Amino acid sequence: MTRRLLSPIGVVAAVHGLPLIAQQASGRDSTTVFEAASVKPNKSGDGNRVIRRQPGGRFNAVNVPARFLITFAYQLQGFQLIGGPDWLGNDSFDIVAKMEGDPPPVPPGSGPDHMMLAMRSLLAERFKLVVHRETRDLDIYALIMAKPGGKPGPALKASTTDCAAQMAGRRGGGAPPGLNDPVLCGSRQNFGRIQFNGMPLSIFANGIAGQVGRMVVDRTGLSGNWDFELTFAPERPLGAPGAEPPPVDPNAPTLFTAVQEQLGLRLDPTKGPVEVLVIDSIQQPTPD
Repeated sequence: MTRRLLSPIGVVAAVHGLPLIAQQASGRDSTTVFEAASVKPNKSGDGNRVIRRQPGGRFNAVNVPARFLITFAYQLQGFQLIGGPDWLGNDSFDIVAKMEGDPPPVPPGSGPDHMMLAMRSLLAERFKLVVHRETRDLDIYALIMAKPGGKPGPALKASTTDCAAQMAGRRGGGAPPGLNDPVLCGSRQNFGRIQFNGMPLSIFANGIAGQVGRMVVDRTGLSGNWDFELTFAPERPLGAPGAEPPPVDPNAPTLFTAVQEQLGLRLDPTKGPVEVLVIDSIQQPTPD
């Protein structure tokens, strides 16, 4: 199944173990809620899933399961979301929503942005989502230097992109970046290719967790923002059901080998605390 995410720049706090309604702020802060939202089931069976942030505080999701909406809203990998009924991953929804005004973007890596907080409120109100957080000791990967005291690999370069200027420019409007446009102050993952620009390596570590099936923690010691393009042979074919996946280069390295050879880094298996979100209850939304 193809999972396609389109988004311009911009990309939980809870008392440990206590239930909470998904970010339903009592004061109805306009920066954490949508002023208007439509939620409808999508029965198309299409393999494409799209989330778009648009100028003017607009949000659009097409053919997106509720489980993906929750991981988006709470900045989680799939393995960090525990529980819930089967329909959570099987039933898809279309959402058109609008925030008041045009909230400014949040720099990548600095926490949830306004759209994520508003989605938490929508999940609480429309899906009646109640969750709580736990910390569990799980298998993880530590992203470390390939050699102790070594240098970054040939593809890994310190970034010179002015992301503050880029974010300010994109607030002026215009269409979201296309799949073939250069990546600026963001990350794009296609079949066997990761483009990364102007962000810390902690964002890269979090971004590949879904592919390696574990939490990845940045322990490289490399500070600042970085640029690179990583090419590898993906292990999990993408594509809509019944469709042929793109061909894989037989000479391409695995993701683990590519990280080491191209970036000068290594994924080291270890154990560590992982925060998970446990679903206490959720309901099918009433279409509008």
